[in-house]
Amino acid sequence: MAETLLRAAAMEEPLTAEHVRVIAVVYLSSLIPLLLVPVLHRRKRIPDWVLPVYVASFVVCAVGWELWFTYGWVAGDPVDVRRAAPLNAAIPIHLNWLLNSLADAGSICLLGLALVSRCFGDPASVFGRWHWGAFFVLLAWFLAQNVFVEMFLYHDQLAEGKPLSWAPLAPTGPWLNPTLFEFNGRTITLQGQVPWLLMTPLFCGALIAYFRRRGLAA
Repeated sequence: MAETLLRAAAMEEPLTAEHVRVIAVVYLSSLIPLLLVPVLHRRKRIPDWVLPVYVASFVVCAVGWELWFTYGWVAGDPVDVRRAAPLNAAIPIHLNWLLNSLADAGSICLLGLALVSRCFGDPASVFGRWHWGAFFVLLAWFLAQNVFVEMFLYHDQLAEGKPLSWAPLAPTGPWLNPTLFEFNGRTITLQGQVPWLLMTPLFCGALIAYFRRRGLAA
């Protein structure tokens, strides 16, 4: 990582404090869960279901939208066109989808389940059946963090005129993508929110099916 930062700093476009913040958040939010979850799993410090849920969430987020948004496969611009050169040097395009998917699975999905646990108890018991309280906690968390990311972290690469690809969990694509609201010159769009809006019931439904199949649900 230090080498990529040095290469980015040597480029014609300077590496700013905002770039450093984005790079740090991306790497830390993706790598900390990647390192911690397997270790805690081996030491029996977390329930056995956490690791499979983490892996499955990674796959769904990657296939659902991160790969598509990164490469711009359908009517979108690839991420290296949408963001500044120093960020492309520090977070290469072929790592972008991987790091984002890891962060989605660990720092967002698992943290969401930690919030559910805090509010309602063991998620394996909570998701024995449909639970509206847990659903709305996850929905609020998923959308709130995504608005924060779109507004303060990735605002430049998600700005108007930088279309995102269609994706399985972003079915409206760039063709139906109204601006929901603006703040300080930064926009929040429908397409940016749709993946997590759809992910919430999908995530809850998959948890119910998984816990019931494993006999973990109360």
